[in-house]
Amino acid sequence: MPRGDKSAYTDKQKRQAEHIEDSERQQGRSEEAAERIAWATVNKQDGGGKKSGSGRKTAKKATKKATKKAAKRPAKKAAKKATKKAARKATKKVATKATKKTAKKVTRKRASNGASS
Repeated sequence: MPRGDKSAYTDKQKRQAEHIEDSERQQGRSEEAAERIAWATVNKQDGGGKKSGSGRKTAKKATKKATKKAAKRPAKKAAKKATKKAARKATKKVATKATKKTAKKVTRKRASNGASS
């Protein structure tokens, strides 16, 4: 079977790919890009075309695995974002403190210079 041969797919998978491809074309993707995205989506959902025997990967397992991965991603992003935000806040706090301290010093210096003149 040559590469890109779609004979291993079920009729339902072919219909799904066609529908996804149409949707991608409506969004302005090129013909090749839309087809590539469509078949990649079908492969991700079903684990590829129909397979026989022990090599068969059930759609349930493939979907479960994909869901787990997707659930991890946002959690990592949120944690990273929170860390960045906390760091930014701490930096801002330190900078503000330093500015206030410097302002106090300048004020004291001016006051002492003004009193001695």
